[in-house]
Amino acid sequence: MTILNTDLPHCVLLYCRGGFEKECAAEILERTSELGVSGYVKAKPGSGFIVFIPHDTPAFSLHDKGLRFKDLIFARQLVFAMGLIPDLPVADRAQPLLQAARRLDTRFSAVFLETADTNEAKPLAAFLRKFAAPFDRTIKDSGLLGEPSDPRLHIFFLSSAAAYVGISISGNSSPWLMGIPRLKFPRGAPSRSTLKLEEAFLAFLDNPQESLRPGMRAVDLGAAPGGWTFQLIRRHIKVTAVDNGSLAPALLDTGLVEHLRMDAFRYRPPKPVDWLVCDVVEQPARIAALVGDWVASGLCRKAIFNLKLPMNKRYEEVKRCRGLIETRLGSTLTDYTLAFKQLYHDRAEITGYISRQSE
Repeated sequence: MTILNTDLPHCVLLYCRGGFEKECAAEILERTSELGVSGYVKAKPGSGFIVFIPHDTPAFSLHDKGLRFKDLIFARQLVFAMGLIPDLPVADRAQPLLQAARRLDTRFSAVFLETADTNEAKPLAAFLRKFAAPFDRTIKDSGLLGEPSDPRLHIFFLSSAAAYVGISISGNSSPWLMGIPRLKFPRGAPSRSTLKLEEAFLAFLDNPQESLRPGMRAVDLGAAPGGWTFQLIRRHIKVTAVDNGSLAPALLDTGLVEHLRMDAFRYRPPKPVDWLVCDVVEQPARIAALVGDWVASGLCRKAIFNLKLPMNKRYEEVKRCRGLIETRLGSTLTDYTLAFKQLYHDRAEITGYISRQSE
């Protein structure tokens, strides 16, 4: 993959959950400052995206400086973009967009036509369906389609007459359209929360087959009604489900689940397990302390957990929880992975991942 015109992408376009623009903006400003790059953010509450514009620095240089998508908690996608192209002609939108793509001086592995994931942007879906076929023909005829290692071309529409044009880099971005994995609700799952854990596996695990082997043992804290336990047993992992509430009977019928009716904060396994998963509704700092203690004490090798964020100072709370975990792990471990992401199936929450060994 070669980007020839690195001066042209002059902003960083980040997609996020609507209502979390403030947190996404605070995070990118903090990350770029750490890389020695100053700039400013354009963000509209509820828009589902933000734009970071660096001062006197080509936006794409942030990729070379070490801006990593995996380190951004609130961003669903990382795109190095040109400025907004307004006033697209109704009679032929494709040509000015194609000209903008050519100015990037690279070929593309794929083309993503996208909008923000908001109610306000939903009416654009009908327009994109009509526009997709003729634009695909235009791109194919242009000779701009290249190899799988080439960047993806993103055209992010704010309206049918205005769009950002940019690129995402494989391995430093989300592979999914709009940064959203399209997961099908599995038959037999007892709750929609099951999709949170399935998405977490996709987001955090480099080698799911190795990390989720049949015969492994897991503990699910706050298991009822069993959405997260369902994801584990479908991979033939034995689960101790801890919750005073009831589990779906079909889970117990598998013979892979032991249900303990007790307080999730008091339970400790008689011997270490491979996995801890935790979706308990509780103050995030308390969950962070609990999970950090499990991993630091060697009670589990890996953990995925959910932090329910407060209404105010959400990013500050995330950093506080990270600090609690790092302090606890640092007292006993020197080799671990800690990551956070606000997943598509999360709401006012984020998902965390800890591994005692790097995968």
